[in-house]
Formats: sequence, C-alpha cells, structure tokens
Amino acid sequence: MRLTVLGKSPAWQDAGGACSGYLLEDGDSTALIDIGNGVFAKLRRYRDYTRLDAIVISHLHADHFLDLIPYSYALIYAPRQQPVPVDRWPGTDRPARPLVLGPPGTRQTLRRIIGSWGPEDLAERAFEIEEYAESSTPEVGSLRFEFQAVPHFQETYAIAATSSNGGGRLVFGADSRPSDNLTRFARGADLLLAEATLPRPERTGERGHLTPAEAGDHARAAGVRRLVLTHISDELDQLWALKEAERAFGGPVEVAREGAVYEL
Repeated sequence: MRLTVLGKSPAWQDAGGACSGYLLEDGDSTALIDIGNGVFAKLRRYRDYTRLDAIVISHLHADHFLDLIPYSYALIYAPRQQPVPVDRWPGTDRPARPLVLGPPGTRQTLRRIIGSWGPEDLAERAFEIEEYAESSTPEVGSLRFEFQAVPHFQETYAIAATSSNGGGRLVFGADSRPSDNLTRFARGADLLLAEATLPRPERTGERGHLTPAEAGDHARAAGVRRLVLTHISDELDQLWALKEAERAFGGPVEVAREGAVYEL
C-alpha cells in the first residue's frame, strides 16, 4: 500500500493547505481516507478524480468530509461526465460514481447541508453512499477496512486498512481524546497516523483531542512500528511536537506534511 498525505491541517487550514485527507493506493485500488476542506483540489494533483474507487469518512465534522460537496459538483457537472460530447470529451453513458463509506448519519447530514442552498440529493446522485457500522469490514478492490469507535465530540471511528496483496497495516486514529480503544485497535500497526492537535490538554469541558506527547503514549502502548503526527497546525512548532512525541514513543516519528508518501 502507498499512502500520500493530501491534507493534514486541523479544523482551520494551514496557509495554502488542506484539512484531513489521505490517498491510499494498492495496485489498481484507490481510496481516500477523509476529504476535508481543500482536499479535492489536492487530490487532482495526484489522481484523476473520476478514477477513485472510494472515500472513507471517519466522522462528520466539516474538516473531515466537507469536500464531498465540490467533488459532487464535479461528478455531476464536469464536461467529461456528460452523456453527450462536450468540447474534447466524447460523452459517456457510464459516468464515474465513487463509493462513499461514511458513519451513521452521512446521507442525512449531506442532504441537510446541501439542501440549505441547492438540491439536497446532489451527493446521492454523485456518489454511491453506504453507511458503515463499527463491525463492518468493507472491501474496496484489494483494500480492506475496519473501524473502531473512539471518543470525540460526536460519533467518530478510527480506521484500519490492510491489503489482500500483503504488506503492512495502517491505522488512522481520526480525532480522539486519550483512549484505550484506540490503543487496542492500533496494536502492532506498521504505521499509526495519529492526531496531535493540542499544545496542551483542554483546560475545561469535554476533551476531544490529543497532544503530541499523548499521541506518542498511544503509539508506545500499542507497540506500533512508526508514528506520524497529523491534524496539526502550521502555527504549532513542528520540531517541538516531534520531540514531544519521540520522548513519549521511543520510536520513529514524523510530522505529516502534504505530499509525503509512506509505503506499507
């Protein structure tokens, strides 16, 4: 498997950056894990968007799914998707309609948001939408996905990916406060992609995110081989975050950057 970071920002985008989005390729099989603000434009640098098999969504916060909306418009209105010739495009009676694997409520959420200004069924016309459960193990070509609920401000799932062609196991921790569920789910992973949003734990109220040191703690407890910090702002000192995570993990750590590639 080959993982390319398209976006790694938290809820506010880095300058020139994108929110959560990771392109996963395995032979002829391709999927996106999350598609937050700005990710669709980044995807187009690496992949023909009509040739993506699936998008897997961890949870329904805007910075993890919002670019399903511009993607929907492209799939409905782009010249290449029309049934008749348009400019240099010959027309097609089989327009691309990628699969969206989303948590419970995905279809309703998209209808509510898009319906506030346009046709509420836009995403359903553009994509094949399926809502997964924690016990689901969907397959997209050679890619197999698993899910684990993790504690966040709304229903959220960590995502694991493996390949029937062999190779390693990728775990994306999504957004989560410290969680034994995440540690168990990531046990022995070849690569843990863990959020490191906070410079310090939230002072008041419900927790929803990790610090770099807490990401390192989870990686150590899970016995993963590599840790990549993500969901981290360009306003947070990257070297400081790296050292914090390294101290807690005791293994190889990187801070995600757009365009970085990881082979598993």
